[in-house]
Amino acid sequence: MEPVTLIFIALALAMDAFAVALAAGVALHPVSKRQLFRLGFHFGLFQGLMPIIGWLAGLSVQGLISAYDHWLAFGLLSFVGGKMIFEAFQDDEEKQKTDPTKGATMVMLSIATSIDALAVGLSLAVIGVTIWTPALVIAVTASALTVVGMLLGGKIGMIWGKRVEVLGGLLLIGIGVKILVEHLG
Repeated sequence: MEPVTLIFIALALAMDAFAVALAAGVALHPVSKRQLFRLGFHFGLFQGLMPIIGWLAGLSVQGLISAYDHWLAFGLLSFVGGKMIFEAFQDDEEKQKTDPTKGATMVMLSIATSIDALAVGLSLAVIGVTIWTPALVIAVTASALTVVGMLLGGKIGMIWGKRVEVLGGLLLIGIGVKILVEHLG
């Protein structure tokens, strides 16, 4: 696989992770180094592992996965986005801010943003490309763009507060809808 093609694939796959990280940064403002590391590491890990899983699975399970992967991504992103919107309207005293870099929320976001990478792994298996270098490039790209997204989101969140939290939640739901429409259309 040509290096330029691989870089474009990695950037395209990392766009969802970047957008989700931007929303996470908005919700967390300010963002700690620990939160940057956790989300960057996990998004990179899942983005790197999913193409390997897809590549190993090959064509035998492609029909099973493609039948519902878009619904899974839509559901996970909508749930987390809806939760962010709900929390934006709570009083600060009532608000128990969910940290999207911890626990089940982080795992759901990691899966939701990396499902497309699974399909890329399947595609690479079909055309006979070895997966190890592409998986590494995809993982590093997703990790780096996640950190950049969180930092930008943290700055935006400090300036515009609750309005941007709602926008971040709507952005996550929008990404879920985009994935759904692309797969259904």
